[in-house]
Amino acid sequence: MFKKTILSVALTTLLSQPFYTFAAESADLQALRAEMAQLKLHYEQLEKRLQQAEVHAQQAQASSQQAVVASQQAIEVTRDQAAPSPTTSSESAFNPAMSLILAGTYGQMKQDPALPATGFAMNSNPGHQQGFNLGESELGITANIDPQFRGVATMALAPAGGITVENAFIQNTSLGNGLNLKFGRFFSGLGYLNEQHAHAWDFVDQPLVYATMWNNQIGEDGVQLKWLAPTDMFIELGGEIGRGRSFPATDRQNRNGTGAGTIFAHIGDDIGFEHSWRAGASLYDTKRVNAASAGVPDLLGTVGGVNTQFSGDSRTMGLDFVWKYSPNGNTANRYLKVQGEYFSRRETGMLTYNAAVTDTFSNTQSGWYLQSVYQFMPHWRAGMRYDQLNPGTATVGALNASNVISNYAFKPTRTSVMLDYSPSEFSRLRLQLAKDQSRQGLTDNQLFVQYIMSLGAHGAHQY
Repeated sequence: MFKKTILSVALTTLLSQPFYTFAAESADLQALRAEMAQLKLHYEQLEKRLQQAEVHAQQAQASSQQAVVASQQAIEVTRDQAAPSPTTSSESAFNPAMSLILAGTYGQMKQDPALPATGFAMNSNPGHQQGFNLGESELGITANIDPQFRGVATMALAPAGGITVENAFIQNTSLGNGLNLKFGRFFSGLGYLNEQHAHAWDFVDQPLVYATMWNNQIGEDGVQLKWLAPTDMFIELGGEIGRGRSFPATDRQNRNGTGAGTIFAHIGDDIGFEHSWRAGASLYDTKRVNAASAGVPDLLGTVGGVNTQFSGDSRTMGLDFVWKYSPNGNTANRYLKVQGEYFSRRETGMLTYNAAVTDTFSNTQSGWYLQSVYQFMPHWRAGMRYDQLNPGTATVGALNASNVISNYAFKPTRTSVMLDYSPSEFSRLRLQLAKDQSRQGLTDNQLFVQYIMSLGAHGAHQY
């Protein structure tokens, strides 16, 4: 009996030992699995945080890149024509980029648009046209010629028929060191607005100072050289010489040498990535020879005025400034642009009155404008412009003292407001109202409706 009991205890002990061992091992395994589960959960949490951190880093990098691009955008646009690239996205080595600008205007005016501003009868007057007017269509062709040269041609198609060459020039693309050589027919680098084509204007017409002093803008046949400084700040110096084919120069075709010259300097920079600015100074010099003017008022009150001829030196000094602001650097939604220019012209020489009396004559005339354009929402802009001219007080020789008005005691002015809508970058519809008080005693309330449509590839405009 005792042996059986001992045997039973021994057997029970032997049989229960694996169970206890298994139970202990099972508990350890469960604990290990629990730790692994916790590690896995912790790893997944870390991985999720890492992914979120990477997303945030990418967003921060994208925002930083956008800020850098926005801050450099204005200055890069300024450099657009200062140092042309051998290739562009819209033109290839042998296939030119072509564009056609279609424009038209309806004008309603109380006064004869041919009447010049008071005190500026001896200046050119481009004027407006009443009623429906097709306007000037513009055909442009641009292409790289070879690795060293690029060509640009712009033909103006007149509403009444006929084609005139507005621009036709060659640019050298391989000079390097910030140099840009242009030769042929081009718009002068004088001032700020002069190089812009009509379809790029912010208003239907040019400011009074451009209309009276430059017959809207100076086009030159000659050579132009610009230098862009290798600095973070935009610094551009330039000069040009030409035949002097545009007012106020006298285009003398059968003559060697040059008829006009211009020098100019521009500086600009960014302030953060929301603001940018550019300022400039220009000097234009030419000689006028037998420059005829018709219908000039005189002290005797001759009906229809009299005819005069002037020969002498003409020198014009100009200052220009433009400032642009866009919230967060996003010009697609909203932006504000403020610009202004001032010109002063000194002319000294001989004046022939009514083909009869010749004597000395000198005068300093000036003009300026200030305008602002605000894009208050995508596709919509509003603008206001104020123009003013100063006819000056002329110094007239004794022989013509009783014939020529030396002081008109009147400053021509004009105030314009405009609203335009651009469904895309290729189309624009514009409404403009103006109160023109540039003719003494003849206030003119003007209304214009304009359309501008662009077909084909068209390069970016300057800053």
